[in-house]
Amino acid sequence: MLAPSRQRLWPLLGPAFVASVAYVDPGNVATGTQAGATYGTLLLWVVVASNLLAVLVQYLSAKLGLATGLDLPRLCAGRYRRPVLVGLWVLAELVAMATDLAEVVGGAVALQLLFGLPLLLGGVLTGLVSFVLLALTRRGHRPFERAVLGLLAVVLLGFVAAALGAGVDVGSTASGLVPRFTDGGSVTLAAGLVGATVMPHAVYVHSRLLGQRAAPLAEPERRGLLRAQRVDIPVAMGLAGLVNISILLTANAVFHSRGVAADTIQQAHAGIADRLGPGVALCFALSLLASGLASSSVGTLSGQIVMSGFLGISLRVTVRRIVTLTPALLLLALGVDATTALIDSQVVLSFGLPFALVPLVLLTRDPGVMGSFVNRRRTTVAASVVVTLVVALDLALVGPVLLSPFT
Repeated sequence: MLAPSRQRLWPLLGPAFVASVAYVDPGNVATGTQAGATYGTLLLWVVVASNLLAVLVQYLSAKLGLATGLDLPRLCAGRYRRPVLVGLWVLAELVAMATDLAEVVGGAVALQLLFGLPLLLGGVLTGLVSFVLLALTRRGHRPFERAVLGLLAVVLLGFVAAALGAGVDVGSTASGLVPRFTDGGSVTLAAGLVGATVMPHAVYVHSRLLGQRAAPLAEPERRGLLRAQRVDIPVAMGLAGLVNISILLTANAVFHSRGVAADTIQQAHAGIADRLGPGVALCFALSLLASGLASSSVGTLSGQIVMSGFLGISLRVTVRRIVTLTPALLLLALGVDATTALIDSQVVLSFGLPFALVPLVLLTRDPGVMGSFVNRRRTTVAASVVVTLVVALDLALVGPVLLSPFT
């Protein structure tokens, strides 16, 4: 029997698991598969490090919502000038489109693998299902969260089953925890892995979900909920990390260790079917579909938060969904390679990440915003190191491109 205070707080738990859906979207599947097939376990350390960074980032996002009852975009709107807000909004919209691209394309590929549907039709169906999931929010946050958590369970079970079926090389796995790169391609994939793991829109969503729950609570109850987040977030991010590690290790065992290429998700699915059997391949495809459906609805929710927060403009869900869905469907109609589009979308997300993290760190260290919830000095230092590492990786990726005309 739960104590009365815990009985009041228990229903408020779960936002971390909704946010964690963003960490296991189809972009993760594409980048993780490509990284494992091409470089083996070389970039495993990037996946692990990104997941650890995600715990800190989501904790700060949750604490911001708990302390203020507001989300990150709305707090920015109260402190920054209009030109800054418009810039942040434009970048956030680009991130939203890149996110939706990954989710819709991933869902379309999964439907093609499962039922042989054309990619464009699969993309339309993925978008339509996300409408159904979002409609659950009209009944309160719990029905939506339960649907998303059910899809997350499918993702987790499917990809972990694939990794166990493929087998894990302990020596290779251990060597993959040593930080290093081998060439420019490994740096590009590392940026994609970071962008696929520490997701900008997860930061916006998490602050909103906790802000909504904290608004009616007194400070002692908010502190209790903050303590609960110290369990909720590591568990949720840990499960997401397990999914991403499983994807990379499966690709290493099935493709890299045998010298077999897997340039597309379709090739990866075929290789898994050949090596591990149709049952495991079915789990892979179902997990890909579940990740696309769940993350697509969470991404649309984030888009609403961004527009209403930065600009004070609220659009109907249908309009909002069409805006971010259109670029993805257009690319599918043009026949753009789905796997390339997925990986490139994650690189875009890595470039958008600092523009969510910098305001997050600045706000959570400000006692005027956070009150008694303000960051301790060591927390701010750790968060600043995270932002610096992300920016450094982005510069390492884009620097050679910018300097190429002069060399």
